[in-house]
Amino acid sequence: MDNFDALKLENQLCFPLYAAAREVIKLYRPHLDTLDLTYTQYITMMVMWAEKKISVRDMGKRLYLDSGTLTPVLKSLESKGYIRRYRSTEDERVLIVELTEEGSRLKNEAVEVPQQVGSCIRLEPEEAMQLYRLLYKVLDGIQ
Repeated sequence: MDNFDALKLENQLCFPLYAAAREVIKLYRPHLDTLDLTYTQYITMMVMWAEKKISVRDMGKRLYLDSGTLTPVLKSLESKGYIRRYRSTEDERVLIVELTEEGSRLKNEAVEVPQQVGSCIRLEPEEAMQLYRLLYKVLDGIQ
């Protein structure tokens, strides 16, 4: 083992994480294209379907996105009529995002997407759960 082994691609945990994330997101593209959503818009809508109303700050925490990345996504979803944004009446510094009826209807169109993409990934259910737990362990360790 020489001084430069740490610089070999095959010795990096970050590379298979990065490559797998890119490839999985590619699997989503044809399904999300039919919904006219990007992957980031899709995961944002997943939070909206669960929460109905949430602050932009809390949304960013849930999605691990900064406001510079999240703001254009929210603007786009608002222009499509899926969400609306407004200032909190209790604290004007807080921006609230709320699901619209149209955004709620989109959930019915998206309901098959996880299963469609999941069927393309060759993992046993137990392996998928183990990977899920490990990835969140990585994320929690970075915080």
